[in-house]
Amino acid sequence: MRRRPWRRSFFSHLVLILFFLPLVLFLCHSLLWVAFLGADAVPRVKRSAELPLRFRSDGSFKILQVADMHYGNGLVTRCRDVLPSESSRCTDVNSTVFLKRMIEAERPDLIAFTGDNIFGASATDAAESLFKVFRPAMESRIPWAAILGNHDQESTMPRVELMSFISLMDYSVAQVNPSGFLVDGYGNYDIKVHGAWDSGLANTSVLNLYFLDSGDRAMVGGRRTYGWIKDSQLTWLRAVSEDLQRSSNLQQSRYPAPSLSFFHIPIPEVRELWFKGFVGQFQEAIACSSVNSGVLQTLVSMGDVKAVFIGHDHLNDFCGNLDGIWFCYGGGFGYHGYGKPSWRRRARVVLAQLGKGKGTWMGVEVIKTWKRLDDDKLTKIDEQVLWRRDPWEGQ
Repeated sequence: MRRRPWRRSFFSHLVLILFFLPLVLFLCHSLLWVAFLGADAVPRVKRSAELPLRFRSDGSFKILQVADMHYGNGLVTRCRDVLPSESSRCTDVNSTVFLKRMIEAERPDLIAFTGDNIFGASATDAAESLFKVFRPAMESRIPWAAILGNHDQESTMPRVELMSFISLMDYSVAQVNPSGFLVDGYGNYDIKVHGAWDSGLANTSVLNLYFLDSGDRAMVGGRRTYGWIKDSQLTWLRAVSEDLQRSSNLQQSRYPAPSLSFFHIPIPEVRELWFKGFVGQFQEAIACSSVNSGVLQTLVSMGDVKAVFIGHDHLNDFCGNLDGIWFCYGGGFGYHGYGKPSWRRRARVVLAQLGKGKGTWMGVEVIKTWKRLDDDKLTKIDEQVLWRRDPWEGQ
């Protein structure tokens, strides 16, 4: 029996459609990216950071904290709270230039963006603004991590899409959430930093970094408040800490690995530092949640966290000690975020240094911090030691 012509025609067209469909979809997707982000932003394979992160051959590991970039739309977004002589020519680009100068001056091993990376109300396209925020980090080819603040999601992307987007960008080591755990929020992850290549700890994490999503806004008892770190996040954090400390003890019992934590919104106990003392400037009330979820108690009970780095309150740049853990503000970095005309935008640097054993590097011996101001000299201020290993530890 002869086949009917219409049947041959149908299957011929179907084969052609299936053959060309992937190409058509790719071209459409590429054209959309070009329309949104420019001709240099056609999708391609992510350029990944070399993992694991590790200490340099000189025994150092340096982190640049960028708190509250508050990026809008670039050249058209004006600066807030600057001197009258600066206002006419100040835009988001000033924030970008400051970040480039800090990267060049400090050459960090990791850049940590601690929330409110974009100011959602001013960013008309979240993806485009995120590219502009993180471009200096990507161009430097330095690994970088980011968490969300309370303003990032106010543009065109919800929080889960923001973190997914960030995790796929060049040289990003950020993650949406840990695998195998159901946790609240988006952007809860840990990063392990191994010892120097030329040491016996090259395959061991000697410094652990915990990143947490502190949320944005919430309603409690009919009243609006800021977000907070939830019980599910603290459960995950304790589990990760216990696992890392167990592994650390097996590998290097004399030098258990210290940890640092990063999140955006301060915890309520930070208000107590006004009375307990601090290093730096305490210039505005602590804008925290009305809910105390027990973050401080959890961190103290874990035993490995030596310092926490936060943002949110732009006019605070101090460090203060709560129950043996330092809480440090980054200080407002971005020019579209609120500030004070007479107060320079600033960035915080954290330096961990390994101890020297018999001809080789050992575990972390000291953790220091300082800030740099966005002035002609990138003036360095408030250098202090946050933690130093007890010389008798492990004896």
